Amino acid sequence: MRAFVFPGQGAQFSGMGKDLYEKHGVAREMFEEADTILGFGLKDLMFSGTDEDLKQTRVTQPAIFLHSVAIAAVMGDRFAPDMVAGHSLGEFSALVANRALSFRDGLVLVSKRAEAMQKACELQPSTMAAILGLDDNVVEEVCRSLNALVVPANYNSPGQVVISGSIEGIDAAVEILKERGAKRALKLPVGGAFHSPLMEPARVELEEAIAATPVSKPICPVYQNVNATPSTNPEEIKANLVAQLTAPVRWTQTVINMIADGATSFTESGPGNVLQGLIKKVNREVETASAEV
Repeated sequence: MRAFVFPGQGAQFSGMGKDLYEKHGVAREMFEEADTILGFGLKDLMFSGTDEDLKQTRVTQPAIFLHSVAIAAVMGDRFAPDMVAGHSLGEFSALVANRALSFRDGLVLVSKRAEAMQKACELQPSTMAAILGLDDNVVEEVCRSLNALVVPANYNSPGQVVISGSIEGIDAAVEILKERGAKRALKLPVGGAFHSPLMEPARVELEEAIAATPVSKPICPVYQNVNATPSTNPEEIKANLVAQLTAPVRWTQTVINMIADGATSFTESGPGNVLQGLIKKVNREVETASAEV
């Protein structure tokens, strides 16, 4: 069985999507439509923007989304998944690719999500850190032991967890986790505490937008971040999209469950190959590849 996966924030690079735009009419139409919908020149920022330009959340999220869904569209009939999943932002790309969301609605939601997250970041200084080389339960235990707000945010692969919270909480957690034997405990250059309770203002804002957006039954199950289980139920998909903002991304468990349900190959649709690396850390036997366009 073939799984398609879609990357999240961090996969962006200057020049992303330029080949797609130049070679494929269907992609070109999507890029032009995106500029119209968003009201700014996203494609110009993708093709020739600096790293700093692309790091802005309001740019990053629509850029990765557009690149990811354009690849799936260019594939045409070759895009034939038995199951899909996306990492954080990538869940929206997955839902457009498997026809639960229209391209326009998906892009509008991603743009609103990015702006809401940016506003939430500005309300309270906060950050994230990557923890390598410790069992999940050790990271969870340290997070619980602190008086400051710190929670696991991304379970990326065995031995790789990203934590999220207040700056003082993350600083304290990093020191303790190093003492507990982490191979690395590294603060990330992000603007806020994504996938933590500090994203509650964004969750409230996005909930209203998602409630008003039509979601159809997808062509195949989507394994969602909040529970790592498959869904084809539109109302359940909506609820999980809202919950995702303040809940951890259970990527390790998602990959394990997809393999248990029959996935033998994973194709990454989007910029970069970060997810392929994470999947190989979960299970070296499965095939991984970038989508060919």
